[in-house]
Amino acid sequence: MSAQQLQAILQMAAQNPPPAQGSPAQLRAWFDASNSQMPPAAGLQVTSLSISNGAGGAMGAELLSTPGADPAKLVIYYHAGGFVFGSLASHRTLCSYLSQFSGAQVLNVDYRLAPEHPAPAAHDDAFAAYQWALDNGYAPSAIALAGDSAGGNLALSTGVRARNQGLALPAAIVALSPALDLASEGESHHTVDDPFITPELMGFFNAMYVPGGDLRSPSVTPFYSADLQGLPPVQLQVGGWERLRDDAVTMAARLKAAGVEADCTVWEGMVHCWQLFAPALDEALASLEQAGRFIAAHQRTATA
Repeated sequence: MSAQQLQAILQMAAQNPPPAQGSPAQLRAWFDASNSQMPPAAGLQVTSLSISNGAGGAMGAELLSTPGADPAKLVIYYHAGGFVFGSLASHRTLCSYLSQFSGAQVLNVDYRLAPEHPAPAAHDDAFAAYQWALDNGYAPSAIALAGDSAGGNLALSTGVRARNQGLALPAAIVALSPALDLASEGESHHTVDDPFITPELMGFFNAMYVPGGDLRSPSVTPFYSADLQGLPPVQLQVGGWERLRDDAVTMAARLKAAGVEADCTVWEGMVHCWQLFAPALDEALASLEQAGRFIAAHQRTATA
């Protein structure tokens, strides 16, 4: 493990804490500033788009492509941020390396955020992005769904919803440090001294996105009661040093029990969403390469 790299990153993060009692707008600005400094993959090309959202309106998106990326293959990426913050800018670099390692273009999706748009707005927008890809001629076998933290939840939820509605399913799903156990029932939620995700922060996210609602509802997480049968292959990755560790481990076990091809890698010593530190952290690049290879191994174009 690149302990020195990670410690340097954590020290820098400690010097730039989120604004105390910050408003959602202030937290979003802090998050974007903190996560938009890393250099993207070489040769990145960015095309700005406006696509249909889940409320009959439009949302922003970016189509990211690196040299050699197959324009017929698409990864739909849902960013982290507890359904409250995160943006195209915060995850552009991460998505650029995912494009490089997968050999596919990446659609970075700017779904609606809470508290202005509480549940299930983000989930509706995530599903709308998949519908947009199908409507725009991408073969389901050439589409993968991916995301980190809240975005990992959205990727898995979109797969479940597509199956429930009888749509053709994507080729694969990748969930990085997924936020699934919103009710914090897993052991790691109570035993891991996470440097980033505190119980207070989880409570804040829940209060913003699911105000007074059911944290176990299938409309906000596929973790508790969703039927997982028939989903495409799923890769989960999670850090050993994060509160949400058991979200991924337990979900992998439930997927396998439902007959779904699934694997879960626990990266010892890694923190929540360490992939955002690419390319400054070796394990961040290695994680995205693992995700990219998994996607490439399952995606097929219509003519392949």
